[in-house]
This record gives sequence, structure tokens and C-alpha cells, in this order.
Amino acid sequence: MTPQQRSAVLSRAAALLESRAEEFSALITSESGVCRKETLREVSRAAGNLKVAAAEAERIRGESIPLPDGTRLAVTLPEPVGVVLGITPFNRPLNQVVVKAAPALAAGCPLLLKPSEKTPLTALAFAELLIEAGCAKDMLGVVTGEPGELGPLLASHPDVAMVTFTGSVATGHSVAALAAGKRQLLELGGNDPLFVLPDADLPHAARLAAGGACATAGQSCRGIKRIFVWEEVADEFTDLLSTEVAGKQAGDPRRSDTDLGPLISEEAALVVERRIADAVRDGARLVTGGERDGALVHPAVLDRVPADTELVREETFGPVAPVIRVRGADEAVRLSNSTAYGLQAGVLTRDSARFWDLAARLRVGAVNLGEGPHFDSPHIPFGGVKACGIGREGIRYAIAEMTVTKTVTLPGPYGTG
Repeated sequence: MTPQQRSAVLSRAAALLESRAEEFSALITSESGVCRKETLREVSRAAGNLKVAAAEAERIRGESIPLPDGTRLAVTLPEPVGVVLGITPFNRPLNQVVVKAAPALAAGCPLLLKPSEKTPLTALAFAELLIEAGCAKDMLGVVTGEPGELGPLLASHPDVAMVTFTGSVATGHSVAALAAGKRQLLELGGNDPLFVLPDADLPHAARLAAGGACATAGQSCRGIKRIFVWEEVADEFTDLLSTEVAGKQAGDPRRSDTDLGPLISEEAALVVERRIADAVRDGARLVTGGERDGALVHPAVLDRVPADTELVREETFGPVAPVIRVRGADEAVRLSNSTAYGLQAGVLTRDSARFWDLAARLRVGAVNLGEGPHFDSPHIPFGGVKACGIGREGIRYAIAEMTVTKTVTLPGPYGTG
């Protein structure tokens, strides 16, 4: 397909998705438990990613390089890398598929999707929508089943040229080993901090922290997992945060007034419950929430959380807002950088010098001023450092990962070559 044809398919897919927003929202909610408020936003985000990919499909181009001696001219040609295997997680069953599929199709790569065994139905519905939008059937495949059986088969298959994976560090490392020698784009989670400095707008900070910690019931790699609060404002901030979090309605995800639904499984909820209890045992104070009802965990705020307790040392996939009190920037940076992760961070301050000091010292892939680590846009690169993975998502950047450069040289205009 020409770039113009790929663009047209992606544009039609975006329009079809927007016209079926309620249908896809209900499907995502039914198989993942994510509340209706959020699944409607997920459909909107997915459509936005498709629109950006449609525009970027027509902007893929190389460059001309006149050699310094004038004898030859080099021209670079971006070409599709080949078959892309996209392995996606359960937490955003539509948008995680779209951020793999849209750049692959924009780049002209055939795509093989392996969605989470916990949430395969949305991926299948989206694949049908892509076919309806004009995607050639031999450009797209979806394989469902247990990852332990399919992962080794697919990642090591000789016809797969590239693997793009989102999931846990342990699984990502297994996939990387199986796909040795292939192009890889791995997004392996995060433990994202929010920094609340003394001059921050505290009511705004509390609203932002509550939203970032509770979105998708806390099951987001870019959600707020640690809140570093300067000691002099910690009491006031924690009171405001507990009020915001206590006001979140947890329950039936199909209701329009529900803010967060259950976790993906009762086993996942048990892990969150245990980590909260362990943090309290280690010295944290449970301010509000934390009760478990099956797979549902009521959103929790903990204060004076020790920085080495498992709740904040590891990535916790649950609606928990842990406050870690610090005495200044040096301590905040040291504790933030002390974990294996470095995905994104948010900084709340009115002092630009303080912000740039933190931004320079934090070992993360992105730092957001006046926003949380959960800020995202299809126009910017997304990815981290350390255990967070390899490469960058974000439509234009993912397209670059999914192309290879061919160089052609020919006699130059100033010599015979």
C-alpha cells in the first residue's frame, strides 16, 4: 500500500471507532473491569492515536546527503522492518493494541497481535474494525491464547522481524531473549513519582495525585506510584489528598458514577492488600481506604511510607496513593532514583530553577512540570530508562523504530564518481 492508502485506512478506522465509542467502551469494561468513565476516554485516546498515525504515514521520508568531495550523492530510504509482533497487556485492551497497530500499519509493516489472555475480545473487535476500514487481511493477524505457549513460538519465529511488547519486567526479559537478533521495542512498566514542593498549589496537587493514583484502578505503568512531599507541607497536602481519594466511588464499573472498578483478578487485589498491610507494619499510617472486596480494592492513602517498603519499592498495580515525606530535593532525588525503574515523573512547583534542577537529576524518560507522570500525548516519545525497557513509543517515534534505513549512492552533481 502507498503511504496515502495507509493514511486513508487509519483515518477511516479512527472515524469508525468514534462512531462505535459506546460499543467499544462497554466491551472494554465487560472484560477488564475498568469503569465506563475511563473506557470512554480510552476509546477517544485510541481514535486520537489513529488520526496522528494517519498524518504521520504521509510524512515518512529519508534525506539526501551530498558527500563532501562532491563525487557522489547518498539518498536514504526508510523501508518497513517486516512483520511486527505486538504483545499487549490487559490494562488498556484497546489503546495498548492501537499504539502497536497504528505505527506498524503506518510504516507499512504486516502486524501480528497477541493480546493479553485476560482481555482478548477488544483486540479481536478492533481487528475486525481495521479490516472494515480497508486494511488488507494479509497485513493483520490476531492470535489468542496462553502466553507461555504462544510467546516462545511467536517471538522466536523466523518470519517475525520485530517484537514490540508491553508488560512486566520478567516477561519482557523472557521475550527479549527469545527475540534475540530481532528489532525490539519493550515497555516494561514503571514506578512513577510525583514531587510536591512547598510552593505548589496544594489543592491542585491533591486532585492531580488522586487522579493519577486511582486511574484504571491504579493499573497503569505511568500512574502515580510514589508521592514525594516536602515535609513543611506534608500535613496539609495529605489531608487534602485523603479527602480527594475518599470521594472516589469504587464499585460496579458499568455505572456512570463509578470512578474505579475492580482489579483484573482477585489474585491481583490480594497482592495490593498485602503490600498495604506490609507498609503499615513497616511504619506507614493508613489514612483512608485499602479495604478489599474480592477483586475490588477501595482507593487508599498512606502517609509516612518508608521508601524501602515493597509497596513503593516495586511497581504496585492498585489504587494506592503513598506519601513519602522528604526534607529537600537531594533526598527526593536520591529516593526516586533508588528503584529499578525510571519511566516518567511529575513536578509541582512555581519555581523554574527548582524544576530544572530536579529534571536534570532524575533518571527517567520524561519529566512533566505542573502535571503528573501520567500525562501522555501521541505526539511525544514515551519510554523510560533502567528496567523500564528499550526504545520509544509515541506514534512518530514508534514508526521510526519500525522502519529500516536503506542507503543508495549515485554519482554526484560535481564529479563523475
